[in-house]
Amino acid sequence: MTSRPPLVLTVAGSDSGGGAGVQADLKTMLALGVHGMSVITAVTAQNSLGVQGAWELPVEAVRAQYRAVVDDIGVQAVKTGMLASAALVETVAELLAGTSGVPVVVDPVGVSKHGDPLLAASALDSVRTKLLPVATVATPNLDEVTQLTGVVVEDEAGMRRAADAVLAYGPRWALIKGGHLAASADQAVDLLTDGSEEHWLRAPRHDNRHTHGTGCTLASAVASGLAKGLDVPRAVEEAKTYVTGAIAAGFALGGGIGPVDHGWRFRTS
Repeated sequence: MTSRPPLVLTVAGSDSGGGAGVQADLKTMLALGVHGMSVITAVTAQNSLGVQGAWELPVEAVRAQYRAVVDDIGVQAVKTGMLASAALVETVAELLAGTSGVPVVVDPVGVSKHGDPLLAASALDSVRTKLLPVATVATPNLDEVTQLTGVVVEDEAGMRRAADAVLAYGPRWALIKGGHLAASADQAVDLLTDGSEEHWLRAPRHDNRHTHGTGCTLASAVASGLAKGLDVPRAVEEAKTYVTGAIAAGFALGGGIGPVDHGWRFRTS
């Protein structure tokens, strides 16, 4: 009998186009050698052109999925994505708070790659006061930083201010994703900090528009590393390397923005 891989749970929405959401999470987890499990929080009608519709699941359905997995199978890391409403945010935060000793990666999804809103404005305060305090690592992009904290980031100094503002809500670590930072045109720069130590992660910026699912993929990769027992800086460093390769290999799909290639390491030609 082969040994069981580490167990990672994603709590997120479904992307019918397969590029982001739970589908991206599970592909990432498979690629990184962990067993992925899922709690679906919403169903979206989505393709390379955008989100055509979204329907959140009832709180009871989300709670039942979570309890079914955690109570029987167990989990070694959890990643959260699209939570849509205050009721879902608060339910998931309560569930996570009751799962002791398990690292949690919170991707505070606010909008899709195409600019479609995926989080109700009324849920923002619940993210700040309920969800972020239970996070081991919070992974906002620059738009999500502004949405959550009001900080507008235009340079690396702004990323430090953003990290401080996010950490004020209670996560142990903040990973500020600088992929949209115009001041670093040739590099994708991220900042990981717990308020005392800083880790700047830099990688070449690839000229590829097919980047759908990048945020989901990064957060899932971090969770996978934590489930394997890596510390936060090492898990984030390895996740950044994986995502950089996935972006470089991103491919056209449909008539819009294609996905990153979660299986890029498996390609032989």
